[in-house]
Amino acid sequence: MTLHRVAVLALPNFVSYDLGIACEVFRRVRLPNEEAAYRVMVCGQTRVIRSEPFDIHVEHGLETLTGADTIIVPGIDDPLAGVPGPVIAALRNAWDRGARMASICSGAFVLAQSGLLDGRRATTHWAGAKALAVHYPAVTVEPDVLFIDEGRIITSAGASAGLDMCLHLIGRDHGRGVAAQAARLAVAPLSRTGGQAQFIRYEPPTSRASLAPLIDWISHNLGEPLTVNVLAERACMSGRTFARRFREQIGITPLQYVLTMRVQRAQEWLAGTDMPVERIAALTGFDSPVTFRTRFRGMTGLTPSEYRQRFSLEVAVG
Repeated sequence: MTLHRVAVLALPNFVSYDLGIACEVFRRVRLPNEEAAYRVMVCGQTRVIRSEPFDIHVEHGLETLTGADTIIVPGIDDPLAGVPGPVIAALRNAWDRGARMASICSGAFVLAQSGLLDGRRATTHWAGAKALAVHYPAVTVEPDVLFIDEGRIITSAGASAGLDMCLHLIGRDHGRGVAAQAARLAVAPLSRTGGQAQFIRYEPPTSRASLAPLIDWISHNLGEPLTVNVLAERACMSGRTFARRFREQIGITPLQYVLTMRVQRAQEWLAGTDMPVERIAALTGFDSPVTFRTRFRGMTGLTPSEYRQRFSLEVAVG
């Protein structure tokens, strides 16, 4: 079997996290017969590529792009920096030869500058989405999703969304069983689809924040009626003060936060257990299975049953 060749393009001032994700996730993928699924090659215009945290020495030049099956373009610190002409030419040549292109974070700016995103949908890190839309008006920028799969060209948002995209590509190439095992090796959930909002998961406030105890209490009481009045009373505040303080510290309204946590908990149970959907709806605080299905689909783009079928680790790995 011929290994699928993945070329990771290292540009000056590359985002080391993005480059590391692409290298580590693909190179550790194993097929059911334990054979490697991919050959990963890091390449660049020069043999030494500099970034802020460290420099790297690469073994492969731009000619590697021509023979690659998939090309991953990690983010760069300055997305508006000009991409060297030889890099643009190599990317376009590889595209013309049939390569699949994928970008992580601000790597979308590189693909946009090459013209490969013209007339297509694309995403990038939320902080750079406006700039991408302004500088490349031929690109339809969708800032609120984790990744967008346009067939031969795939773009992802920043940070962990790059991991989601890589797992998605593995699933496309080798099926969800292989992808689920890759997710386990990465100690990551195989649970986030491209259409999910970039902010589906919220970081809890620091332990010094006044609402930290309440956030912890919410996580252990998602099955209870959690109205604004209930939460405000628990926080010993008036409803108006509580709503304002909550948005200041968490960034969204209390009810949006509760809904997000309920859906997130439901995702975990759907993927990791065979618990009936109706039982999950009750345990996560939805007043009926119908409401649960509606809310769940609104946030994930899938029904609970579709989500379980696609992302159940027990089914995928067993």
